[in-house]
Amino acid sequence: MNVREFVRPAGMAAAGILAFGVTVSSALAQVEVNWMYVENNPDTIAQWEALATAFEAAHPGVTINMQFLENEAFKAKLPSLLQSDDAPDIFYSWGGGVLDVQRKSGALRPVTADLDANGGEWRQTFSAGALSALAFDGDVWAVPFKVRATAFFYNKAQFAEAGVDADAINTWGDFLGAIQKLKDAGLTPLTCGGADKWPLHFYYSYLLLRIGGEPTLTAAKARDPGAFMTDPFIQTGQHMVELGAMDPCQNGYLGSHWPEPLGDFADGRAAMILGFDNTPIAQKAQATDEVGLAEDNIGFLEFPIVEGGAGNPKDTFGGLNAWAITKNAPEEAVEFVRFFTQVDNERTLAQTTGIIPPVKGAEDGVVDPLVRMSAQILAASTYHQNFLDQDFGPNLGRTVNDVSVDLWSGQMSPEEAAQTVQDTADLE
Repeated sequence: MNVREFVRPAGMAAAGILAFGVTVSSALAQVEVNWMYVENNPDTIAQWEALATAFEAAHPGVTINMQFLENEAFKAKLPSLLQSDDAPDIFYSWGGGVLDVQRKSGALRPVTADLDANGGEWRQTFSAGALSALAFDGDVWAVPFKVRATAFFYNKAQFAEAGVDADAINTWGDFLGAIQKLKDAGLTPLTCGGADKWPLHFYYSYLLLRIGGEPTLTAAKARDPGAFMTDPFIQTGQHMVELGAMDPCQNGYLGSHWPEPLGDFADGRAAMILGFDNTPIAQKAQATDEVGLAEDNIGFLEFPIVEGGAGNPKDTFGGLNAWAITKNAPEEAVEFVRFFTQVDNERTLAQTTGIIPPVKGAEDGVVDPLVRMSAQILAASTYHQNFLDQDFGPNLGRTVNDVSVDLWSGQMSPEEAAQTVQDTADLE
C-alpha cells in the first residue's frame, strides 16, 4: 500500500527561512527522508517546503519527501503504516496516549540521546514543559515544534448586530445567553465540524476541565476505578446536551469536515468558532475571497467558567505538536528535525504561520495580536490539558469524540455517554 503524495516542488526557494547553524555535510548520496504531515494550510506548507529546500541545499544528496495525509485518514492509517515498509521517517504527532501506544509498539526511536548530546545542547533550547509532555518511562519520544491553545474567536460586527457584549461573557450561563441573542438576531452562533467529531470534543474537554479540573482529569488518565462515572463527567454531558439542544451550529454541521468551519467563519456564515490559536491567520486561506475577516473584526474570548465548577479559571486546553521519528529512519531525519526546530526557523514560523513556539527565544516571533493573546494565556496557565482524543489514547480518545457528537446531537444521554466512556476504559 502506497499512500505517498509528494507535494513539494523541487527547487522551491527558501525565502523567509533562516538557515543559521546549518553546516554543509558530507551526507551519503541519495538519502531520502520521508516526512508525513496533516497540515492543510497552504501558507504553512509553503514555509515548510522552504525549510526542506534549505536543508537539502546544505546537505547534498539528501532529499526530503513531503507526504500529506488528510487528518482522519492519517489517524486511521498510521498504525498500520508504522508496522509496514511504507512507514514514514518523520511524522506529525499530538503526543499523549497515542504517542505512548506508538512507542510501545516498537515503531519509534527515542530522541533522548540526541537531545542530551553535547551537554544537552538541543534539550536546553526547549521549554521543559514541552518535552515532559512527550516523555514516557524516562525517554523523550518526539520533538516539539509548536504548542496549541483553543479559544473562541468571534465576529465583532455580528456580535454588535446581535447586541452581544463579549466582555460580559464570563460564565457558561453568559455564553448560552449570547448564543440565544445571536439566534434571535437571525445569525448562526457557531460553526461546528461534526463530521470529524474532534472539533466538538473541544467543548466536551473544556467543560470537563472547567467542571472537574486537574484532579478529575488526572484520575481519568490514571484509569482510577469508576473515574469516568463521576459527577464532572455527568455534568459535562448535561452541558453538551444543553448547548446542542439550542441548535447553535450551521446547517449540515454533522457533515462538515475540517477546515470547512474555518471557511464558514471567514465568510461570515457564523459568529463564533472554537478553534486553534492560529485561527485568525488560518481562516484567510479558507475564505471564498482568500481574504477572510479583517483582523480588527475578530475578537478573542476565553472558554467561560462553569458556575460551581472546581477547575481553575487559568487552566487551559489545547495541545502540543511534535515530530516523531521512526526506528529505521536515517540519521538525516534527526538532523532535519533539529534544523526545523532551530530558534531562527521557529521564530520565522511564528511570524509567518502563527505558531506558538516551544523553543526558547523564538517567542518574540509571535507578532499577531490575537495569537499573542493565546500565548499569554498559555504562559499564565497553571495546568494545560492536551487534547483528550490524544491524551486518552486511540481507543478511548475515539470514544470521547463519538460521545461528544452523540451528546450534542441529542442521540445519547449524559449517563449513557459516561457509561460508554467507562466501558471503553475498562476494556483496555
